[in-house]
Amino acid sequence: MSYTIRAFTPADETGWLRCRVLAFLQTAYFDDVSRSKPATAAPGLDLVAVDAGGRVVGIMDTGIEGDVATIDTVAIHPDHQRRGLARELLERTSNRARKLGAATLDAWSRDDPDTLNWYRAMGFTESDHYLHVYADHYRDSSEPGRAIAEARPGLRPLMVFAHAQLADEERLRGEFTRVHVCRRLAMPL
Repeated sequence: MSYTIRAFTPADETGWLRCRVLAFLQTAYFDDVSRSKPATAAPGLDLVAVDAGGRVVGIMDTGIEGDVATIDTVAIHPDHQRRGLARELLERTSNRARKLGAATLDAWSRDDPDTLNWYRAMGFTESDHYLHVYADHYRDSSEPGRAIAEARPGLRPLMVFAHAQLADEERLRGEFTRVHVCRRLAMPL
């Protein structure tokens, strides 16, 4: 199958959203759903891979701030994975970021083995870590109450998303059903 990699256009938004949702379903980001594509501030870049029918099957959005470029989203539609699309998107992103003055390309990801293996295979190394902690009433009705010291009168939290220190991982895993290690992966450009 042939693919074209090009800059994202507003006409790609629905395809971008579908690609991202389907790619994220089997990952720790399964519930990170957006109804519109987040904007990437200049001089960042948004790339899409489209199939011969013009359908968006791969995406990579990267923000650039000073000498650091950060991949905000990388996703390949499940029917098009393992065909080199992510690698090609990464190569184009790396080249463009380097031309714009970035010295480092980084990304933040959770504890998905396939995703982490891909980043490592591409030359990224891990550095910073912290926790993403979810307190979800529908998994355990007592979790949100344990996550918030003092609820606001008249409000009853049903879901809480929080960041925590890696040093608290063991304790938090004992208190909450869903805890992820969030990792910074980076590579020099």
